Amino acid sequence: MSQYFCMGQRMRAARIRRIYEPPSPQDGARVLVDRLWPRGVSKKSAALTLWLKEVAPSPALRQWFGHEPQRWREFRRRYRAELKSNTEPVEHLRAMLRSSALTLLYAARDPEHNHARVLAEYLKRTSKPRPRR
Repeated sequence: MSQYFCMGQRMRAARIRRIYEPPSPQDGARVLVDRLWPRGVSKKSAALTLWLKEVAPSPALRQWFGHEPQRWREFRRRYRAELKSNTEPVEHLRAMLRSSALTLLYAARDPEHNHARVLAEYLKRTSKPRPRR
């Protein structure tokens, strides 16, 4: 199931979806946010706008987490710290949000405990609202 996050007042919404779901016209820009290419997905079927692997969790953090739900809280804290110091790819995503709809794509099986969710929440909490015109 696809999920939506409001990215601040008067900003476009970002979706998070598994890369294995077929592309949708509502996706807008489709950005893969995994460090590793997903198994069984061709570049053509992925229909990506961008593969932004630099915004994914570090290999050490990804391996430590291992998609263990009991590590979720600590994973979120550590990944947010990585995002805070990784400004260039985060700002790239913010710029994309200002100009079009955005879908963050991930390969993890768990829709609740994955880094794309943390990234979408991080963008929401740290984005400045657009000024009213």
